[in-house]
Amino acid sequence: MGDGVFVENVEKSFGTVHALRGISFTAAQGEVLGILGPNGAGKTTMVNILSTLIAPDAGRAAVAGHDVVTEAAAVRRSIMLTGQFAALDDALSGYENLVMFGRLMGLRKRAAKARADELIAEFDLGAAQGRRVGTYSGGMRRRIDIACGLVVRPEVVFLDEPTTGLDPRSRQGVWDLVGGFRKHGITTLLTTQYLEEADALCDRIIVIDHGVVIASGTADELKSRTGGSYCEIVPQHLEDLPAIAAALGDLLPAANREALTAESDRIAVPAPAGAKTLAEALRRLDGADVELVDIALRRPSLDDVFLQLTGHLAEEPALEDEGARV
Repeated sequence: MGDGVFVENVEKSFGTVHALRGISFTAAQGEVLGILGPNGAGKTTMVNILSTLIAPDAGRAAVAGHDVVTEAAAVRRSIMLTGQFAALDDALSGYENLVMFGRLMGLRKRAAKARADELIAEFDLGAAQGRRVGTYSGGMRRRIDIACGLVVRPEVVFLDEPTTGLDPRSRQGVWDLVGGFRKHGITTLLTTQYLEEADALCDRIIVIDHGVVIASGTADELKSRTGGSYCEIVPQHLEDLPAIAAALGDLLPAANREALTAESDRIAVPAPAGAKTLAEALRRLDGADVELVDIALRRPSLDDVFLQLTGHLAEEPALEDEGARV
């Protein structure tokens, strides 16, 4: 099975709710793997199995070379799980939480204090280190939560929707941390509904919907499944859309032409030749006497990919997995 994360045919049900239906994937040492899906897709259930919080009904999984069922203690020693703040003590200060975690992880008192000092500096928590964690803002709580998990450097990190509800500055701080994990050879599993986040941070992405993996690959590989680049044309006057469609001629496939409705405010033209298609569209429109707001070459986003794969956007709420959050 090797280092990193190994998952083979894992299944998990909660009563009549089938949270996972035979999921398989791997994440190599030092890789950042994004687990993408809407609420209720099974993302948190998968993380809870890999972090030994719940056991799978079938299949097998290993983390850092340790089986999550038969070697659960070894798995727990090799991982960091963050995102839900379950282990923070609100009555203690940030510094005291860090020292406590160090002692729980087997560090001597002096070593625990020294490590706490390092992490306070690394996470820019100096001004708040003496304050009770219960008074921290969301961004500060997220930082101290992650810092506690790094008291002893893990082999695998699970970030379960780590930036949900954070302001842009705090979110960027978490992004920077993920880059640091990769640099130190730490395998990172990042569950998220933020497609921009997966695009920016992940080496590979798996898309989960209704408990199954429906796609996997790099962000670019997934985007290519939507048909590649397209030329987007936005007219100044909506009544010009038919004239634009006529001028484009055979550049605009019948399916795209038929997709135009009274509510349409732009035309999308497949651009298999990239910039050459854009130049040809401009040439044809030059004599059509239409005024444009914008014409540009676009690449499909992960939003486009997710919509095509699942039939709904990632942000669309769905039934939360029963028992998934423990």
